[in-house]
Amino acid sequence: MFAKLTTRGIASRLSSMAQKTQPKETSTTDTSRSEAVFAREKKYGAHNYHPLPVALSRGEGVHVWDVEGKRYYDYLSAYSAVNQGHCHPKIIRALTEQSQKLALTSRAFYSDVLGEYEEYITKFFGYDKVLPMNTGVEGCETACKLARKWGYVKKQIPENKAKIIFARNNFWGRTLAAISASNDPSSYEGFGPYMPGFELIDYNNLAALEQALQDPTVCAFMVEPIQGEAGVIVPDEGYLRKVRELCTKHNVLWIGDEVQTGLARTGRMLAVDYEEVRPDILILGKALSGGIYPVSAALCNDEVMLCIKPGEHGSTYGGNPLGCRVAIAALEVLQEERLAENAFKMGQLLRTELSKLPKDVVSVVRGKGLLNAIVINAKYDAWEVCLKLRDNGLLAKPTHGDIIRFAPPLVITEAQMLESIDIIKKTILNM
Repeated sequence: MFAKLTTRGIASRLSSMAQKTQPKETSTTDTSRSEAVFAREKKYGAHNYHPLPVALSRGEGVHVWDVEGKRYYDYLSAYSAVNQGHCHPKIIRALTEQSQKLALTSRAFYSDVLGEYEEYITKFFGYDKVLPMNTGVEGCETACKLARKWGYVKKQIPENKAKIIFARNNFWGRTLAAISASNDPSSYEGFGPYMPGFELIDYNNLAALEQALQDPTVCAFMVEPIQGEAGVIVPDEGYLRKVRELCTKHNVLWIGDEVQTGLARTGRMLAVDYEEVRPDILILGKALSGGIYPVSAALCNDEVMLCIKPGEHGSTYGGNPLGCRVAIAALEVLQEERLAENAFKMGQLLRTELSKLPKDVVSVVRGKGLLNAIVINAKYDAWEVCLKLRDNGLLAKPTHGDIIRFAPPLVITEAQMLESIDIIKKTILNM
């Protein structure tokens, strides 16, 4: 049986964790423990990822430690899932306390936490309703289903003719629907046939969008406010405002994929807040639980949400009490610690300093808040740069060959930012 912890015991343990001395960093070159981790995963796991060779065993705040005890700055933040920092005490407390009461009921029954969470998040973001799911890709699939149903019920699109428009170089997961919206061969090749009714246009191209929306069978346009996986591609100022205008003009739903850009990552609570616009359907995930537990959400108003009837969509774990309690705590942390403001300030510092690097090594620095990327000159290899960064105590990952994303947890302090910038500069200048 599991030993039951008292609330006092949990608080004591959390306090002890916060006060304990950081593990002594190792200077040994013996990496046998890490090699054993790599070998076991290779033997028993599917080969569907290409991880940076580092075996992590602990995280706290902006840092992670490997199995040998070496400390690193985490500049990926689990693809923006740990905006609140690793193992945030408040979120851990919410998880621990709720897990000893009730973890899962399924939606076959009511729970005393789901309604509380639904009220909290809808008021937080200003929508009538939320449909809770687990992963980001499930949130996006949910949005697509909502849009199609609305298209048939409200826009009177002929049956099975509804289209959804996506931007090229989008990324929202690797389900069959997600890869059907992709133009990246590494995502879609060998997995057809693909989802019908999905069409692609160029990102940040308003003329292409307006032409596509003239088709009366289009029910939605789904887009990331900043394309993350594509390499942190920031659209022109005014793009999102015009997207809102065009979707309204042509009676098309705008689906805002804020799974990676949302929840303070870009220096605003939502990236769309920079242009003071609101999507018809908002998708959230990743940091909605602070990296503690899979939680995602699709938010919209009654006109869209109530098109879905009982039995037409759901998930065994969607809206479970454990996830709901964790999500409330995660959202509270974002507000209480003013993490959007810190992300904005620290992002400006990061980009200013990285822009001082030689252009023959780093040709481009771009981003908003703490979602940033650098483009490495073609004569250098981004993977090799990331290996050197790892050796020097900072973890980042390349994307699309020559691009490296820099996205630390939003709790990073100015002193930590300056220290990590120093690591990046020294690493790149010594390539």
